[in-house]
Amino acid sequence: MLGKLARQQDPNVLVGFDHADDAGVYQIRPDQALVQTVDFFTPVVDDPYTFGQIAATNALSDVYAMGGKPLTALALVCFPEKADLDILERILAGGLSKMIEAGCTVIGGHSIRDEETKFGYSVTGLVHPKKILANAGAKLGDSLLFTKAIGTGVISTAIKKAKAEARWIDAAVRAMTMLNKRAAEIITGGDFRVNAMTDVTGFGLIGHARELALASDVSIRISAGKVPLLEGALECVRAGYVPAGLKNNREFAECLVEYDDGVPQDLRALLFDPQTAGGLLISTPEAGRLSAALNDAGVAAVEIGEVLAAVKPRIRVSR
Repeated sequence: MLGKLARQQDPNVLVGFDHADDAGVYQIRPDQALVQTVDFFTPVVDDPYTFGQIAATNALSDVYAMGGKPLTALALVCFPEKADLDILERILAGGLSKMIEAGCTVIGGHSIRDEETKFGYSVTGLVHPKKILANAGAKLGDSLLFTKAIGTGVISTAIKKAKAEARWIDAAVRAMTMLNKRAAEIITGGDFRVNAMTDVTGFGLIGHARELALASDVSIRISAGKVPLLEGALECVRAGYVPAGLKNNREFAECLVEYDDGVPQDLRALLFDPQTAGGLLISTPEAGRLSAALNDAGVAAVEIGEVLAAVKPRIRVSR
């Protein structure tokens, strides 16, 4: 909808909404720019404290995906009028724990009465104007690295149906509460060449790969068999625990995708699974060196594809 509105002409806007980037970037000094993002959603797990942690991790991720450092946050709360305020306190405490881990200061927020609980943050960070990592910039010959595993959307759906196994929930929660902080520090703190980066969240792996491909005017090949999957994700798809977001993502983006023979239907579906607090998708010509550094630092990083010249299809999925 924003794309239908008149553009505001401001030379200090370094990254706006034209390419569906993870956050906006606004220059305030020659050597400094603000990174701004906002994200909130309904509970994806039963425990209030854990939900708060996940919401904070998810909101912070967009700043890390731009190569920035989170600075301050404002809490956004929708909460039922007659619900137990102890639950809200636990949600806020969980969120605060992750903000403290990120070194990001919560300085206020806003709340409204709502029949359905929703929680998240508006986060502001800092980045050097010449070190922004946007969607645009992926180059022919780059490799695609990915951190974290996918499947949080289908597992969250199984949780809502009381069908998720404990070990599936534990693995998904670990992924959704793991900050992308350490990964971003390795990526931005070394001498690695990174041409583009995004985090994989609500639009799924294919959806965010689509944004990167279109913004960079390239094509992408993804090796489906190399994409890390959360334990239980395939079982959830096979059992029909498929969220509406996955179906919407597929309807929107699959027109740009072609599959090689032999890519299983359940795996195809997971590539569109909406992620919460997902991993980073990194376009780099130094995949070997960067993945080694990430893995040495305790960040799982897997090479899942490559950047090709702009042809049809924009995204090819191989086995």
